[in-house]
Amino acid sequence: MKHSPETTEGLAAFRSLLLRWNARINLISGETAAEIDQRHIADCAQLQPLLPEHGPIADIGSGAGFPGLVLAILQPEREIHLVESDKRKAAFLVEASAQLKLPMVRVHACRAENAKLSPLSAITARALAPLGSLLPYAARFLAPGGVALFPKGKTAEKELTEAAQDWHFTLERFPSATSPEATILRLSNIQRVQP
Repeated sequence: MKHSPETTEGLAAFRSLLLRWNARINLISGETAAEIDQRHIADCAQLQPLLPEHGPIADIGSGAGFPGLVLAILQPEREIHLVESDKRKAAFLVEASAQLKLPMVRVHACRAENAKLSPLSAITARALAPLGSLLPYAARFLAPGGVALFPKGKTAEKELTEAAQDWHFTLERFPSATSPEATILRLSNIQRVQP
C-alpha cells in the first residue's frame, strides 16, 4: 500500500515511539517487534479501505494502538476512540497521539463496557477476544448501518459458528494481505437472537 510522505513519516514516528516504550512496558512481544512493519502496521493499515467513509470509529482493547493509532495516522481528520483498560498502555496511547499530533484521537482508559461512546460508524478489535465476546460491544455502540471489522486468524470459522448461536449478522470476508491464515470479518446488522 502506497502512502503519502506525511503518512509514511507518521507511521515511522509511531514505530520508533512504540519500540522505545516497548522496552519499558512490553506493548508487543519481542519476536513481533522485529517484524513490526508487516506483522502490525501493514496488517492494521489494510483495514482502512474496508471502513465506512465517514463517522467516528472505536478500537476496543487498543493496546499498543493496533489498529486504532495506525488508522488515525492514515485518516488524521477522523474521530477515533481508543479504549484500553491497562493504565500503562492507555498512557502510551495518550502520549503517542500527542506526539504524533492526532487531535481527533480520544483515549478511554477503562473497560469497553464502561466507555461512553457515541453511535459509531465502525468498531474494530484486534487479537482481543473471540467474536462472541466482541459482538455485544458492536451491538451497543454501532450506529444503524455501522460495521464491525475484526481481523481473525485460524479460529475464524469456529468463532463464527459459536457466535451465530446467539447473534444474527450480515457477514463479509476479506483475505488478509499480510497472512495467508488470516481473514478480516466485516459484520453489519448485528442483533442478538431473541429467545
